[in-house]
Amino acid sequence: MRPGAAARGSAERALTSVAAGEAYESEAHAGHEGEAHESGEGDAVEVPRLWHVTLSVSGTEAPLGEVRRGLEQLAHDHPFLLTSRYAPDHAEIRYWEEARDLHDAAAVALRLWGEHRQSARLPPWEIVGLEVIDRDTYHQRIAEGYGPLPATPVGVHPF
Repeated sequence: MRPGAAARGSAERALTSVAAGEAYESEAHAGHEGEAHESGEGDAVEVPRLWHVTLSVSGTEAPLGEVRRGLEQLAHDHPFLLTSRYAPDHAEIRYWEEARDLHDAAAVALRLWGEHRQSARLPPWEIVGLEVIDRDTYHQRIAEGYGPLPATPVGVHPF
């Protein structure tokens, strides 16, 4: 969580960052992601999960070169960005997010474009779509031959 940030719509629920560490490594290999487990001292430790995020943005046309440059800067600023596809009036961003639960992953995704808009000089577009699915669902969709397969290799590409 960024300092001073609070969850929208709820005074009781605050977002927190979950650092990957020893608990994550041991549980990820055991295949029990996202569950609470006891630490060595008997305290419950929440294990982070991986979420596949697809963020769609759209707005008035912008020069293609500027859109590409902005998305490349976003990929540099947000190192987990997998694939960006773009056109003069819309873009789609896909990446993996590590978060405690879907609510946290979605909240981070909904802030991504706005928080990087000025630093990456992104177009003043709005978010028009968001999909957040857990890793198991992502892999199940891939195995069944449908789902959010990247249409292009990792990187920033035109539609």
